[in-house]
Amino acid sequence: VAPTMVDHDRPNLARFLKFTFPYVAVHLACLFVFVVGVSWFAVAASIVVYLLRGVGITGFYHRKFSHHAFKTGRVVQFIGAWLGASSAQGGTLWWVAHHRRHHRVSDQEGDLHSPLVEGFGIAHHGWLARPSADPAHLDEVKDLSVFPELRWLDRNAWIPILATAFGLFFMGIAVGRLLPWTGTDGPQLVIWAFFINTIFIWHVTFAVNSVCHKWGKRHHNTSDDSRNNWLIGIVGLGEGWHNNHHRFPGTSRHGFKRTQLDFTHLVIRSLARLGLAHDLHPVPSRLWLGASHQGGLVNLLNLIAFSVRSATLL
Repeated sequence: VAPTMVDHDRPNLARFLKFTFPYVAVHLACLFVFVVGVSWFAVAASIVVYLLRGVGITGFYHRKFSHHAFKTGRVVQFIGAWLGASSAQGGTLWWVAHHRRHHRVSDQEGDLHSPLVEGFGIAHHGWLARPSADPAHLDEVKDLSVFPELRWLDRNAWIPILATAFGLFFMGIAVGRLLPWTGTDGPQLVIWAFFINTIFIWHVTFAVNSVCHKWGKRHHNTSDDSRNNWLIGIVGLGEGWHNNHHRFPGTSRHGFKRTQLDFTHLVIRSLARLGLAHDLHPVPSRLWLGASHQGGLVNLLNLIAFSVRSATLL
């Protein structure tokens, strides 16, 4: 399908100030890495921050809030929402509402980030520059709007972002002075664990919309063109098993066989073992790829045996 754009949905000044300008600015800020340098501590801190913010998106924004794949208490729920908001991908209610709409019209007209409908560039990040990306569609998230803390966080999603940036800056100053052998400081930690980190988590999330609807394996016959992409599965903390997800969105596990690594599910299981999460929705046995293949072989052998017995009786 050829890319489309109607006149009323062309990028405007409001979206430029809200998305395009900060999006470009954060990318350009990464060039300061040539000024602040690198240290093992900054890289390690960036990895830890990536995992925390990443699970906020994959585990809470996506699996818990969008699909109710597991349950938690309100304190854990808020912490997860805070971590998701800190990744600078929008407020909780806004993110969830758009994701739920995506599932209803995936790879059809009305899907704002489908590479089949809009083209790869729009699907990856260009859709966010359009006015159609702006509305929160609160009618889609009435179940979440009952929580005042989530409504507050949705209106003030900038607070976790700035808290993360300034927290890392002052942490870098403290670590640099108390543990000078780490070779880090405030500016270095901000560039690596906030700016570079944000760029990476942005594009991994965007790749689920673009890459995972274009390249990868289709283990399940779904109405869209979702794919299982092993690279996004790893760097996306399990989100790259996207064809699995579109086949059964409500499970807390996106890897439908043991070789499909799903870091987010490991975190959710750990929370459950600590008593911080419950009612995890498992993968239905009929969809478990290893079991389904084995089941098909068993059914075939049973059919052959039945045919042999029938022929013997004749």
